[in-house]
Amino acid sequence: MIIRNSRAVLLACTALFVLGAGSPAYSQSQEEEAASQKTDRVTPLKKIVVGAGQRKIAIDTPQAVTVLDQKDIDDLQAETIGDIFKDVPGVSIAGSDRVFGEAFNIRGIGSTEDSADGSRIVVNVDGAQKFYEQYRMGSFFSDPELYKSVEVLRGPASSTLYGAGALGGVINFTTKDASDFLQEGYDNALRLKSSYETNGNGYLGSSIFAHRFNEGAEFLGMLNKRGSSQFELGDGSDLSGSDFQSWSGLAKGTFHFGDGDEQTLRLSYQHWDSGANDQDYAQTGTQAAFGTVDRHVVDDTAVLSYENPISDNPWLDLKASLSYSDTSVDQSDGTLGGFSNIIDADYGYRTWQANLQNTSEFSGDGWVNYLTYGSQLSHQDRTADSPLATSPTPGAIATHPEGTDNKVGLFVQNEFVYDERLTIIGGVRGDFVWREPGDSTAAFSNAVDVNDQAFSPKLAAHYKLTDEFGVFGSIARTERLPTLDELYTWSKGTSLDLKKEKSNNYEVGFTATRDDIFQAGDNISFKTTAFYNDLENLIATTGTGASSYFYNVGKARIYGVEVEGAYESDYAFAKLAYTGTQGQDRSDGVNYNKPLPTVPAHKIAFTLGGRLPERDIEYGTRVTHAFEAQNSVRGTAASSGSTPNHLVVPAPDWTTVDIFASWRPQSGEMQGWQVQASVNNLFDQYYRENISNDYAKGRTFKITLSKQLDW
Repeated sequence: MIIRNSRAVLLACTALFVLGAGSPAYSQSQEEEAASQKTDRVTPLKKIVVGAGQRKIAIDTPQAVTVLDQKDIDDLQAETIGDIFKDVPGVSIAGSDRVFGEAFNIRGIGSTEDSADGSRIVVNVDGAQKFYEQYRMGSFFSDPELYKSVEVLRGPASSTLYGAGALGGVINFTTKDASDFLQEGYDNALRLKSSYETNGNGYLGSSIFAHRFNEGAEFLGMLNKRGSSQFELGDGSDLSGSDFQSWSGLAKGTFHFGDGDEQTLRLSYQHWDSGANDQDYAQTGTQAAFGTVDRHVVDDTAVLSYENPISDNPWLDLKASLSYSDTSVDQSDGTLGGFSNIIDADYGYRTWQANLQNTSEFSGDGWVNYLTYGSQLSHQDRTADSPLATSPTPGAIATHPEGTDNKVGLFVQNEFVYDERLTIIGGVRGDFVWREPGDSTAAFSNAVDVNDQAFSPKLAAHYKLTDEFGVFGSIARTERLPTLDELYTWSKGTSLDLKKEKSNNYEVGFTATRDDIFQAGDNISFKTTAFYNDLENLIATTGTGASSYFYNVGKARIYGVEVEGAYESDYAFAKLAYTGTQGQDRSDGVNYNKPLPTVPAHKIAFTLGGRLPERDIEYGTRVTHAFEAQNSVRGTAASSGSTPNHLVVPAPDWTTVDIFASWRPQSGEMQGWQVQASVNNLFDQYYRENISNDYAKGRTFKITLSKQLDW
């Protein structure tokens, strides 16, 4: 059975919601007892945002932002990083469900086959920027078990603090801390966790040890092992190359010192390692013609950070960090003859980064002002080596040119708050970049040093009309500089004349929140954002083989609406995420006004659940519906000069249903245990995201058990 009538599904969910929220399931005395044991419950829009400037709740941020905390990540029982974003509006995963084939898409920006998309969407792990680009590979390799929170800041207004060029937005991952597990009165904690899912016989084994040396020092050590066989699609067939084995680990020390222990020093090292023999070379989409390869992927991230709020001096609130990121892919024994110099090769990105920022606080009668300013320095090496490549120099790979990227970013952001109702945020960032070709790349005549700069100003405001209603808006402009791949690809050698991509983005929206609707202490919140993004000088590829090159395709327009809503109470909860995005190619020629290939279908995800507080049980269902879309794909025939003709093809609608339940005892002998169970794609729907190259995973049953010991 496959559910196709989304209207009927949503009406049924609404009816269940009314019954669950409006029916008195317990007596007044039971309600009072449960309320006394109740932990703080907040809707997703009431969660704290730290990545947009000063700490504030999401609903009061003049920007579209979503925060996922540890409970959200645990409840999703994510096997891959892409599984985390099921309920996040405006975010899709491009490529495939393979662990090596995922890339991010925010508001129609992002794919797996454009080398620039890693810079159009900035990805940070504990403040360290991550970037990877390789043909037929994803852009981010990690394990969801390593993280306790994820922030998604959508739109170019995110560029100020993180880098000019964030046309799509920013994704911030934060790793777990020892303090997340150490209970009051105990200095040690051991958490053991395992999970299993039927589709692909996927498994996870995880162990965490946390230790408090004293009031000012603590340590966390973590080790995860995860794996899966090839998983089945909704039609019963297997997705080739979806099997994997990986292990990951995290070591993190946190030290508090100084007056009141307000200074914090953190040192962390994260490692992810996965290898597979005879794996499909093409991970972003099934392409049997590329053959198979033995592949070993390693990702390392090390971060040293320091924070000092200097609470007795409002002019100083220092944050500094030094980070190292290294992602490498080693390939051998490829089966595609004639291209072994590309397939049997080692690829990598290695980045050093230093961040320094300070916030000065000024205040007066009824107002407060926060001025944040700082700099960001980075050095990135792009490497490639093939023992079979001989031209133009031994070991060099024409389609993956080596080079270095040196960058200095300067930024300032001012946040003014008046009467706790009006918030105005203005900011500007400048990035100054020096690119150099590697020795092998320099052997090609047109590979020369390229220096350039990009600027990104913004202005945003939020006003609370009442305690329950607010409006907000923003204007942001950003520029994205070409990447090393775009500048130095040898097949043409004249991409040095590429212009900067430019974006003018406009957003308006409103917020609504209300307490005590059906029962004391409940809350409902909504945030709606309309956005319009004009893009110029977009960089794309055309041609095939030795004749392919990068060029400025011209103009594009992306616009749409995002709706995020939630209801929270002791006995019921609900979440809504709707995204409707349109995008057209506005460049002159045969593609004028055709849909952009990277724009996802309109999608709605609705979650409805209930709780039994006295039994610490939570349960619910999630319904996701993607509407029919007119998708665009790049054609094989060139027309109108060198511009490839985009073919418009229909993308059918689809609906999936998930069910889930969890048990988290808060007291008694079973305290410290957690049990989570779910069935994803309950009706075994055979479907494909319109921006993905492969069909998605079929029905799977999941079970997760964890136990924490304290002493």
